[in-house]
Amino acid sequence: MVDWKTGDGVSGIDDPAEVDAAFERGEWPLGTAVIALAFNCSLEEASPRIVRGTRLADRAQRGFAFTAVAVAARLNGALTPELYAVLRAEGLRGTAEDAIRDTLTFVPYEDLPPWLKRMRLRLRVVDKLDHWRLSVVYAAEDVWKALRGRRS
Repeated sequence: MVDWKTGDGVSGIDDPAEVDAAFERGEWPLGTAVIALAFNCSLEEASPRIVRGTRLADRAQRGFAFTAVAVAARLNGALTPELYAVLRAEGLRGTAEDAIRDTLTFVPYEDLPPWLKRMRLRLRVVDKLDHWRLSVVYAAEDVWKALRGRRS
């Protein structure tokens, strides 16, 4: 049994019914509990509970639920349509960005929904432009340091 008030034993959760009961009681830490389900249960069993976790009022616990989405993508190489819908609704805002990037990394391209394929392309362009920008900034800093070193 899990002590929901302290979180002791949360990593041992593998019973979806126990997590459902905890949701009904409004206990804490439900976000952490759905991460444990992602590790210990099938994707089909964990998915509805993870989706429910992404709707929690507490931002930190919601963030943990998005971590569970990322874990599910890593372990299964796939997500359910409901989990894709949650990612799409959240977008690249803070809590879902890592889950989206993990999904793009661990789910085969051909298995991604069309909107996520487009996002993958967009993110690659943005990441490449950011890489080039940082390269220019670092080169300018090196030139500035070299010029300052000559004057001394």
